[in-house]
Amino acid sequence: MSNRIVITTDYLGEGDEVDRLLRSRGCEPVYAPSTQRRSPDEQAHLLDGALGAIVSSEPITREMLAAAPTLKVVARSGVGYDAVDVAAAAELGITVCNTPGTNHHAVAELTLGLMLNCARRLTNVTRVVEEGAWPRDAGTELRGKTLGVVGFGASGRAIATLGIALGMRVLASTGHPDPSAAPDVDFADFDRVVSEADYLTLHARATGHPVIGVDQFAAMKATAYLINTARGSLVDEPALADALRNQRIAGAALDVLDHEPMRDDDPLRGVENLWITSHLAGQTVEARQRSGLAAAEAVLAVLDGTTPHGRIV
Repeated sequence: MSNRIVITTDYLGEGDEVDRLLRSRGCEPVYAPSTQRRSPDEQAHLLDGALGAIVSSEPITREMLAAAPTLKVVARSGVGYDAVDVAAAAELGITVCNTPGTNHHAVAELTLGLMLNCARRLTNVTRVVEEGAWPRDAGTELRGKTLGVVGFGASGRAIATLGIALGMRVLASTGHPDPSAAPDVDFADFDRVVSEADYLTLHARATGHPVIGVDQFAAMKATAYLINTARGSLVDEPALADALRNQRIAGAALDVLDHEPMRDDDPLRGVENLWITSHLAGQTVEARQRSGLAAAEAVLAVLDGTTPHGRIV
């Protein structure tokens, strides 16, 4: 049987630590980076002959899994796994895992950076300085403001810790509140978090529908900012565009979109007080190293007949 391990994560490559680990265990890494859209034929045959796969966030469909009879495991080099057809994998006896605990500090730090950009308009300032101006507009401080955290997994807890360190009041909405583990966090219902937050940051799993839409924008403070480093599908993007154009909220910063990369006809194009980054929250050198190794170790665990860390099904 072939020991092919298909790797689509674009920051993994020949000669790196993951490559060396897999080869030392008798595996044959095959690199097919997801740097652009694949043709239907390329997608259909992506997993041909593979024993395992380490994948990025591109779709892994039922059809792809069904066409790969030798496949035993799909490991996400990240936390989100909504692009993988988990139900199909379970039916076909294919293990799916992710790599929890590898990038939450990176996500929290980018979230903080986006909040600081909202407060001080840093990207706006650097642009106009390059154009020859010397703006002296006053920003605002994070200290004393209310940080609303929706979802309190690893990244939600990490940004709460940073907010507290900066002197922010932290409200969190979660289905699993644990005041004893986070005594400085005020756990509250979702509607209260939305309405009281000066900075509302999303760290929840995909739900299949937006959790922030017309009603939530109407309930938010006019001076509030929305930050999303979780899933693009959590935000009703046309409703966000409308809220920003009509100054219902002060601004937003997004690291994720419902459709990536951004389309020419995206409703968010050209909207004022909106800052968009290219799905970079978990992309640090350190987080990439941790997640790549964790994904490789999960693949090897399955091939060895043991239960991998981060198993989904």
